[in-house]
Amino acid sequence: MKVHEKEKYAAFKEKFFDWLLSYDDYGQFSQTMLQLFLLLKQELMIEDVTLFLFDPVEKTFYPEVTTKTESCSLFPDIELQKSPPYERVHIEETEQFAVAQLLLQQSEEFSGVLQLLYAKEQRPSEAFLEQMATDFSYLFGKLKKIARGLSEEKRYERLHHFTAKIHASMKIEDVLEEIIDTLQEVYPSFTYYLFLSDDHPYHERLPIKTLMFEQEDENMAAMQAFLTGKIQLEDSLSLQRSILYAPIKGAQGVYGVIEIIASHIMEFPKSEINFISLLANTAGSALENAKLYEQSRRLVADLQLINETMHRLNANLRLQDALEFMVSQIKRSFGAEEIGFLLFDQEKKRLLPGSTPFFQSRQAKKYIEFVAKRLRTERDMVFLGDAKVNFVSAPQYHSVMAVPMVQNGMLRGMAIVLHREPYHFTFEMFKLLQSLIHHSTLAFANAMLREELESMVITDYLTKLYSRHYLDEQLKKSMEVDAFGTFILIDIDNFKSINDTYGHQTGDDIIVQVANIIKQNIREHDIGARWGGEELAIYLPKVPLTTGVTIANRLVVKVRQETNPPVTVSCGVSYWKKNRREEANELFKRADEALYMAKRSGKNCVFVKDYQHQYKA
Repeated sequence: MKVHEKEKYAAFKEKFFDWLLSYDDYGQFSQTMLQLFLLLKQELMIEDVTLFLFDPVEKTFYPEVTTKTESCSLFPDIELQKSPPYERVHIEETEQFAVAQLLLQQSEEFSGVLQLLYAKEQRPSEAFLEQMATDFSYLFGKLKKIARGLSEEKRYERLHHFTAKIHASMKIEDVLEEIIDTLQEVYPSFTYYLFLSDDHPYHERLPIKTLMFEQEDENMAAMQAFLTGKIQLEDSLSLQRSILYAPIKGAQGVYGVIEIIASHIMEFPKSEINFISLLANTAGSALENAKLYEQSRRLVADLQLINETMHRLNANLRLQDALEFMVSQIKRSFGAEEIGFLLFDQEKKRLLPGSTPFFQSRQAKKYIEFVAKRLRTERDMVFLGDAKVNFVSAPQYHSVMAVPMVQNGMLRGMAIVLHREPYHFTFEMFKLLQSLIHHSTLAFANAMLREELESMVITDYLTKLYSRHYLDEQLKKSMEVDAFGTFILIDIDNFKSINDTYGHQTGDDIIVQVANIIKQNIREHDIGARWGGEELAIYLPKVPLTTGVTIANRLVVKVRQETNPPVTVSCGVSYWKKNRREEANELFKRADEALYMAKRSGKNCVFVKDYQHQYKA
């Protein structure tokens, strides 16, 4: 090396030392090298400095840092050495310039090429360039390590910030968003996805893929990471990329997988794998805490719902009111569209009042039969995200939940919940529905038993008509609120001779036959009752006398035609009006007098007794 070159190089090193002491931004390697090259250019009278790095995939060099500007168009484009073995110092000359290419290499690690452009008259000696190649190889390696260390320091600072932020949040959505934001900040050139199970609605902006167990071939590495809890790698030389799958793992299990796609990287460095693993484990711990918090909140809400529901159901509601309340609770809590409650009566299925109207349609029968078959044959509960019900066309409702109603170990019925959208119900909803139905079945059974007991109290055991006591109460209420009404007293003619001829069992059967004819010929809110013995009665609220007489005459004809053995009846009719004050007993007395006249007039006829007159109708 020449004396003046030694002096210049010594002066450069002195300036470089001063620069090194004052420079503090080593985080961006390229920017650090540019500042160094500008100093080198200034002190050693170099026209242009360019650093080329080596791409092992393409087997070519690419420029990483250069001091060349757009105004340097006069500089020549000199090709780098194309194939090994590369010369440590390679020099080419043109008419105006000399280009020196210095191979930067430490031990066996090949880093790149430093290209120096000189004016031809300023060309240094080969010994000087050899010394520069040696020094810059070491310097390049040192600065790279410093930059890498500072970069890792910043990344771990970001990881610390990430840890503090996600553990401060109890929302699953916030944790997932912070995972993506942190990765994008640390590795801005990579692509990311989150593999999660399809049991939670997430924000649309998140890059989420669904873990599909039935499609393992499509995401085998992701499934492997999820099942083993270990990082999986997919390196592809042909696609020039490397994919890393990091399990999001907590203390109690794996909650998802982070997919990181790195283009133009054939293999993830071990330091990067360790960092990503640490980030994924931190995310897994925070996600687990958020899920546990969400589960606890949901459990509290579920218990509140069950407690509120049972409190209402145990308030002695009538069956229809109890079912309507349960339907409203299920609609509100699950977003269900159709809810049906059915009781099993041998081979028949009785739809309970309060179920939504859909279950009275013909289309509902397919769902009812489908669910009932599974419950009865498999004793299984039904939870389907995309039900394959046997329809000629596509099924109207895809999401199906069904829970058996069991009492004392016996299958008594079932509850069916439907929604049009596939996979609308979550498994947590299904478990809550199970609990609701389990707790409410006894309340429904008690409501039915209570109504049966009430019916027995107000109903005649033989005829299933109302009792005389119930008719008395309802007639008195009607006389308080209605404007008028008609009362019919009915007696089976010659009933003693029927008992004597055919026996008391046939006599009872005749009474039942007449009672059934009465039920078939009156309205739902009219009152047919057993008056006593072979006497029956009908009260018709808000029915005028003429209509009441018509009904009585029709009954006389129907009884004569439809009873077996054939019998006849006699009817006494009375009525009341609001403008005439009278008691129920007076109405009964007039009807009894009219019935007596019908009997004396040959039976099988209708007599009427109004306030002043008595006549045959």
